[in-house]
Amino acid sequence: MTTANTKTTIDVRTIAPRDRHPLIFGTFANLVPDEALLLVNDHDPKPLYYQFQAEHDGEFSWEYLENGPDVWRVRIGRVAACCA
Repeated sequence: MTTANTKTTIDVRTIAPRDRHPLIFGTFANLVPDEALLLVNDHDPKPLYYQFQAEHDGEFSWEYLENGPDVWRVRIGRVAACCA
């Protein structure tokens, strides 16, 4: 469970599929550590999770708040940098 403050909500159910990931990653890029975005989707965004792992491993948190069958809500947070 994350303690990140949710800064914004992105409901991608009405957004064209080709525009979803750029919007999500652009929003994530603008988060500061300990901030999060709330993603609302009509299916499990597991492929997005794998893309986050590939591109931002160790930089994000992923918490399912609602897990279908009609709506998925996921809090995606920016993890604060750890110690040196």
